Amino acid sequence: MEILPASEIRIDYNEIQEVQEILKSTFRIITFSREHLADDLLNTYLESTTNLQELLSIKNAQMEAQNDEEIVLYERSLNSTLAVIIEEIKNDVDFTSELQLFQLLRSISPESHLFHPNRYRDKLVRIGNYICPEPDEVSSLVSQLFHNMNSIQEPLIRAIYFHHELIRIHPFSDGNGRTTRIAKNWILMYNLYPPIFVRDAEEKREYIDTLSNSFSSLEKNPGKWNSHLEDFFHQELRRIKQNASLVYESVKNLGESRNQNE
Repeated sequence: MEILPASEIRIDYNEIQEVQEILKSTFRIITFSREHLADDLLNTYLESTTNLQELLSIKNAQMEAQNDEEIVLYERSLNSTLAVIIEEIKNDVDFTSELQLFQLLRSISPESHLFHPNRYRDKLVRIGNYICPEPDEVSSLVSQLFHNMNSIQEPLIRAIYFHHELIRIHPFSDGNGRTTRIAKNWILMYNLYPPIFVRDAEEKREYIDTLSNSFSSLEKNPGKWNSHLEDFFHQELRRIKQNASLVYESVKNLGESRNQNE
């Protein structure tokens, strides 16, 4: 397997600018509002973000679990992991290293960590028709991925790129999806973007099919951008924009309701 070079990424920066404008508008209302206290607006912002964090745990658990019992267990570990990440962000710690990747695995998928403590997988695995890299390739591929990721300045691109390529490597025996999606959201939340998740069964099918098609294209044309990769980036940006808009609307609506009541 060849890691996709960061220089190959081809996306529409207008989508990124749209998300950034929504966030700027949100913080502009909080900072410069004359209608009501900025503290109220900030509390609304935090409440909206917290609600998204709770949904993140629920939706990610539903993505991975095979039954109701697993959903409860996965949601519990996701919530505790999210609490750890928030503390790290408060301490100005971004997601940048393999050590943090193992820390996430230990927290979010303890059963996988117990099976292979502090090690990458030692067996060949497949995702549908896609055969993941040989075990002896995993360590160097993950190191290369972090090197490439840390060279990308735009956090939205960095987060989505990392998500795509780590799933393709599939470095662990289990828990890859949970670990990858929570790592992506650490990057987003550190940079003041809202957390994102796959919302329903239709989005889940789209997510899986797009990744599968992208992986197949990269097998045929290693290291080359393809239309399915573009679709995956677009879908992730759509999710980020959707959640950023939800936060903005919550803050904006509070101001409008106060004006109407005065």
